[in-house]
Amino acid sequence: MSLLVIAEHDNASLKTATLNAITAAVKIGGEIHVLVAGSGCGAVAEQAAKVAGVAKVRVADAAHFGDQTAENLAALIVANAAGYSHILAPATSNGKNTLPRVAALLDVAQISEISAVVDADTFVRPIYAGNAMATVKSADATKVITVRTTGFDAAAATGGSAVVEALAAGADLGLSRLIGRELTKSARPELGAAKIIVSGGRGMGSGENYHKVLEPLADKLGAAMGASRAAVDAGFVPNDYQVGQTGKIVAPQLYIAIGISGAIQHLAGMKDSKVIVAINKDADAPIFQVADYGLVADLFTAVPELVAAL
Repeated sequence: MSLLVIAEHDNASLKTATLNAITAAVKIGGEIHVLVAGSGCGAVAEQAAKVAGVAKVRVADAAHFGDQTAENLAALIVANAAGYSHILAPATSNGKNTLPRVAALLDVAQISEISAVVDADTFVRPIYAGNAMATVKSADATKVITVRTTGFDAAAATGGSAVVEALAAGADLGLSRLIGRELTKSARPELGAAKIIVSGGRGMGSGENYHKVLEPLADKLGAAMGASRAAVDAGFVPNDYQVGQTGKIVAPQLYIAIGISGAIQHLAGMKDSKVIVAINKDADAPIFQVADYGLVADLFTAVPELVAAL
């Protein structure tokens, strides 16, 4: 049995989410291949070959894979799907964009955002915004799977010695093209990979308060900054700060929720965090039901005191 993991990368380095997907593949069992599609992506292939558990890296290096548009990538995957029992990708924006197309073209049902592996045919995935876990079994000959990265530890980035082989790139379908990207640059850790996250909600009252109160705490802890959907919708911060079902799914070592009531949508994105600390003046806020440590207090008093103590 062979499994194909779709690498997520920026043509220069392998993203951590790929390592989580490789761990899921290891749990399923079988020979693991990694597909690297990009332009000038040789360094990525070399990194993938060193990942523990990977037997082969297949590289499609061509200009039309530079932007990794879903149409071209899906066509490449389908063209090389023969012989693979499972095709996996991280449940990131890219994975969610590409793999449904692959499943449709292969005429199979996609299994979305698995968080655990029971056996090669059976998986656990969240439903109802994470309020219930469903165990699903697939009889499809090829199983197309997206992996919730918070459910699996990252595979070791070193220790492997996989074979690297070139793959025929195929033609550019010309169905879409990237016009531009606006990348957010920050000295803080990336939200999805941060070990500590400081998040603010509607209780911050304004964008000015959000930055004035939370940034000193994040700076002290070396943390990434997040937000609830309510804070994003209110315009306090950009939507790339959003943690939740329609934002980023995170599982840091420490998650500090400040002025966040704990709506289901938000909890779905962070309740797998190792330690959750909540600060809210409402003692009945749902966030306290998942928090390991809770402080019922006015955040505008408590947070500056916390910063001073650090």
